[in-house]
Parts: sequence; C-alpha cells; structure tokens
Amino acid sequence: MAMDQIAHKFIQVNGLKLHVAEIGSESSPAVIFLHGFPEIWFTWRHQMIALAKAGFRAIAPDFRGYGLSDSPEEPEKASFTDLVNDTASILDSLAISKVFVIGKDFGAIVAYPLALQYPEKVAGIITLGLPFMPPGAFTEQFVLPDGFYPRRWQEPGRAEADFGRFDVKTVVRNIYILFSQSELQIAHENQEIMDLVKPSTPLPSWFTEEDIETYAAAFEKSGFRTALQVPYRTLNTVGSEVQDPKVEVPTTVIIGEAEYLLKIPGMGEYIKSGEVKKYVPNQETIYVPHGSHFLPEQFPDKVNELVINYLNCHKHLVVV
Repeated sequence: MAMDQIAHKFIQVNGLKLHVAEIGSESSPAVIFLHGFPEIWFTWRHQMIALAKAGFRAIAPDFRGYGLSDSPEEPEKASFTDLVNDTASILDSLAISKVFVIGKDFGAIVAYPLALQYPEKVAGIITLGLPFMPPGAFTEQFVLPDGFYPRRWQEPGRAEADFGRFDVKTVVRNIYILFSQSELQIAHENQEIMDLVKPSTPLPSWFTEEDIETYAAAFEKSGFRTALQVPYRTLNTVGSEVQDPKVEVPTTVIIGEAEYLLKIPGMGEYIKSGEVKKYVPNQETIYVPHGSHFLPEQFPDKVNELVINYLNCHKHLVVV
C-alpha cells in the first residue's frame, strides 16, 4: 500500500464541508486520527498505510479551518467543542458506530472529550505528546510561562503580525524547527516567536522539503485564523466539558523523552506521579527515547508498532 491508495472525500458536517482521508476496508475495525498544530491529515500518512496493511480502517480528517476543510464563517468563535462535535458527526456520516481514537498534540484535547461526551462511540484512545487535560488545565494547573508561544499567540493580532513578516512556508518551517526542540521556546519581551529561529537552521533530518511544501500548501489555503483560535485562544476552556470527568476506556499515552511539553510547569509530574489516573484509570504511558514532539513523522516505525500492538490487544472492543 502507498500514498496513492489513500482516498480523499468531503463530508458535509455541521454546515461545513470537511476533508477526510481514508484507507482500509470498510469492514475492518475503524481508527480515527486527530492532528495537532501546524498539522493536517498528512501528519498521519505513515500510520494510515501501516494500519491498513494490518487490517484496520484508518480515517484522518482535517479539522475545520485546517487543510482542505472549510473554515467556519466566524473563526474567532470556533471552539474545541466544535471539533468534538465535528468528529462525532464524521463518524455518523461514515456509519461508524464505534472507533479507536488517536490524537496528537491538541488532537488529544479533542479525543478525551469525545469519549466523555459520546462514550458509546469510543472503544479506546491513544494520544501522543499530551495526556488527558484536567479541569482548569491551563488556567490553574499548568500555568504557561510568559513569552512561551501559546501565551504569545493567545493575544489577538500578535501572531498574525509575527507570521505576516514571512511567507507561509517559512512560518511552517520555523514552527517545525521550534517544536522539534526539547526545551520550551520562550521569547524575550522585545522578541517575537518567529525570531527564535535563525534562517540558516536546517529542518530536522526526518522532515523533507517536500513535506514542508505539503503543509505550506495546506495553510496557504486555510490561513491561520481558525488554527490560532483553536487551540491557542481557547486554551482557557480546556477541561471544562464535563464535571468530575472519568475516561474508562483503555488508553495509551506515547510521549517522546525529548518532548518539550513535558517541560511545561507541572506537566511531567502530573503524568509521572500518576495523578492523571484520577481521570483516566486505565492508562499506560510509554516513553520513546530521543522522541520529539513529532513522533509520528520522526519515528514512524516505532509509533506504528506501538499503535498496532494496542489495537490488536483491544480490537475485540469494536464490533464491525
């Protein structure tokens, strides 16, 4: 199986036409992949092909306002709840009654509420980079440092002015370079986030110019309006969906040992201390040596192995 066997379709969902990539038999257990930022369905290309070969149906949408999906009429009103409901509607449109959910980066912040709000639809969850986010996650528990990019990008107009100094390809390139680091990338008071990358800095070895072209073309189409709203300008709502949340399905969190998100104050301790299990009691955490924020693209074979092992252990939970 190869990239050209991935099928592409558009599904009318909640008033928008959303792009969905898909590979694998409709009679196979279904897996839906939820991307992060600055990502699209393409982020999951290695996993989609491997899962289809292993006997699963792999589905990867572009969230509203990302990639080939329509943007909402008022991007500044978009929310995580919209993405949760869009995902549920995509599953309904594809006549999938139960699914495994794999979310990376803020895709994890969509995966867990999907299980809380539509428990009948979710058989299990794998997230990469982020665990379950507790109530008040980014307002009370994980207070982000000043100058850290999410804090900067929460300010209306600031990222727009910063990004606007460069072409889209350079913006995407800089973000991939920044997010591949193992430390929090923090700007000084008189500095913008794009200034943290020297123009001569090379791409990570596992990321090609062709990959950057694909991402840049997607953001040329969509722009960054919705992407800055969700996740960054709605972070204060994370963890507010359900009172006393508990996700009972089997869950695996896969985190690179060099994942910079582990350096957010309190985040590493929250995972390692087991506090996260108050909310997700059936969670296993797996650390990948040398792994960065972009595990599916940096170490695709390792991620494929971990994901397929999990799915083979739990596929009895999905009745096709």
